[in-house]
Order: sequence, then C-alpha cells, then structure tokens
Amino acid sequence: MMSNLAKIAFLFYSDIFEENMVETMWAEIIDEQQGVYKLDNISFYATLVACGDVIKAEYDKNEERLIYKETIKASGNSVIQVLVLEPHFARIEEIRRMFKLQECTSERANDSYFVLEIPFEINYKPIQHQLYGLEEEEVLVFAEACLSVKHNQDFVILN
Repeated sequence: MMSNLAKIAFLFYSDIFEENMVETMWAEIIDEQQGVYKLDNISFYATLVACGDVIKAEYDKNEERLIYKETIKASGNSVIQVLVLEPHFARIEEIRRMFKLQECTSERANDSYFVLEIPFEINYKPIQHQLYGLEEEEVLVFAEACLSVKHNQDFVILN
C-alpha cells in the first residue's frame, strides 16, 4: 500500500452481532504527529463515520496499532448498510448499479451485504425513497449507519 496511507482500527460494540468488534479502514495521513487522518474507504460495520471524514487516531501499545479516537470534521457523506434478503450475486449487483447511476458508490462484503455511500452533494430523499420501496417489496433491509447533517436536512420542508 502507498506510504501516505495508514490502517486505522475501529473498536466498537455491535448491537446486531451482540459482541465487541474491530474493523480496520485505510486513511490518508494528514498529520501523523498529531494523529490526524482522512478516511479513504467506506465502513462495513462501524457506525457514525464516513469516507472523507477527518479523524483522530492514536497508537495503542496493547493493540499494537492505530486506534480511532474521534471524528474531527465530518465529510458530509452518509453510509447506508444494505442486506439483500434473497442473496444472489446478480441481484446484489443490479441493486448496486441502480444506485451507482445516481452517483452513489458502494462496496460489497458478500452476496447479500453491501454498504452504500451517499456523497454530500447528492439529495438523499429520492434514494431513501427507493430503499424504502425495495424494503416494502421485501427485496432488502437497510440501516442508516452514518446519516450526515446535510442528508438529514434533505427531508426538511421549507415554506
């Protein structure tokens, strides 16, 4: 991997798995001495962080690696966790392509689970509407793992 990237470990408790978990993500080194990094990929399981967030991490001697401490500046991107109810490679790829056409990238963990990134510039309301439609059709279920302030405000109706 390139030398301007560092692997950051996120330690958290998962309500879904009912256990402590660790997820590692790549981050661009902004200021190594101050422990400042910018996330470079989408989280599969850790919540409340998104690609592009500027974070603080510290080296932990017991863990022998960099550990996430806090988000310094949110990117404004959002992350949606998606579970396809009838796992099938072609179906999950079809759903991912549908959102890619709306400029939303995703990363697939397996044939039934992927994470969807909603960029700051995109209006989340129509995407959420599609997700609810697919959920109603029992195609998938989803969770808003990291919903940015901007995307939350996409639902505010101004008079």
